[in-house]
Amino acid sequence: MIYVFLASGFEEIEALAAVDILRRAELDVVTVGVGEKVVTGSHKIPVYCDVMDCEIYPDENCTGVVLPGGIPGALNLEKSQIVQSFIDYANDNNILIAAICAAPSILGHKGLLKGKKAVCFTGFEEQLLGAEIQQSAVYRDGNIITACGAGAAIKFGLELVKAYCGIDEKNRLEAAMLCDR
Repeated sequence: MIYVFLASGFEEIEALAAVDILRRAELDVVTVGVGEKVVTGSHKIPVYCDVMDCEIYPDENCTGVVLPGGIPGALNLEKSQIVQSFIDYANDNNILIAAICAAPSILGHKGLLKGKKAVCFTGFEEQLLGAEIQQSAVYRDGNIITACGAGAAIKFGLELVKAYCGIDEKNRLEAAMLCDR
């Protein structure tokens, strides 16, 4: 199960593009409301989540953790002990962790980006402690995928599909969604 955590003030396009693209690839994705079932994003769009964070726990069913950005969304994700426990579980078990926009700062604060290449929203680079900052929209280094922001949301989702399903499925979806025009 790929868990996409939504906290109040999350960046809607970053979260929902990833969910949409992962589901197009027929992957098991669950949206998780941090502290509430209906979470309102940074642009005042309410999203009804599949589950609340208090209803799940990290275990062998966890195949990925996705952290959308947005302010204060990323800050609210970082404050959640449940989100932190999922990040720790994923890291300890070499499970994919994906963060976009401001959310890579959460991984940086935990020391998970030391010696890794990563990207983030402009201005958050210093919070990616120990990372080698890249100049690309999306970057994967091991079990961590980072992306720079809302404009990279589709590329972020496609990189997630590539990580789970391979390049052929990524290319198929990219063509089906007319991303190659």
